[in-house]
Amino acid sequence: MSPKQQRGEATVERLLTTALRVYADSGQQGFTVNAVSAASGVSLGSLYHHFGSFDGLAAALYIRCMEQLCGEVVAALTRTRTGRTGVRAVITAYLRFTEEHPDAALFIHASAYSGYLVAHADRIRAAKEPLLSAIGDWIRPLAEAGEIAPTPGPVIEALVIGPAAETARRWLSSTYDVDLAEAARVLPDRVWRSLSPE
Repeated sequence: MSPKQQRGEATVERLLTTALRVYADSGQQGFTVNAVSAASGVSLGSLYHHFGSFDGLAAALYIRCMEQLCGEVVAALTRTRTGRTGVRAVITAYLRFTEEHPDAALFIHASAYSGYLVAHADRIRAAKEPLLSAIGDWIRPLAEAGEIAPTPGPVIEALVIGPAAETARRWLSSTYDVDLAEAARVLPDRVWRSLSPE
């Protein structure tokens, strides 16, 4: 890699790291191109050169955070052998990520209705693909063996990820009294019951 490429990668890394910090410190209102440029010491021209626009930077940050979350969830899921342990692994990994990386988790959840998700939908879908594929690979043999009630794949994903995501969102908002450790104890069995054929 040439020195110019190394400098470019370092600049991208600095912008993404700073953008997350600016968002965590200042919220949606303070998350502006000027704030990120000032905090990072990177010129607006350089930011636009690397990301095309501020929306491009926000989308890249969302993808980075989502890849971190998906990586941890997939790693936990692939170590399991049964439907019940898979559900437990997904939920506990999601909640653990939220607790250990609250800034990244907050950015993921706060981005749900942001315009840059639509504008960069293909890139974002590609970033989520490993998680969706891993869940699909996990579901298929369980469904074929009758361990999971006949349910469409997207509904299974919503049943497994949905409660963890909503719990994380409420914990991050600080508006609700949510105990992540208690949720990690209670949710997996409740979710598993919704999938079990009995």
